[in-house]
Amino acid sequence: MAAPTRFQAISLYRMMLRESQKFPSYNYRTYALRRVRDAFRANRTVADPKTAERLVEEGRKTLEMIKRQVSIGKMYEAQKMVVE
Repeated sequence: MAAPTRFQAISLYRMMLRESQKFPSYNYRTYALRRVRDAFRANRTVADPKTAERLVEEGRKTLEMIKRQVSIGKMYEAQKMVVE
């Protein structure tokens, strides 16, 4: 497989942010957003194509996990917190 392009990485980043916004719980939502931002910032300067490909694949798996967690969170939604 070819090395992921900048567009693919940015697209994955935006999808992960959008999906993380869907968490019904404030704490999970802010944690997921912080983790996504921090992970992409930490790997911003990766130049090795193999490492970039591995990171993008890991990001896709994480995106699928976020989607599953959001759907589970919506099934068992709790009361809103004061900060929400």
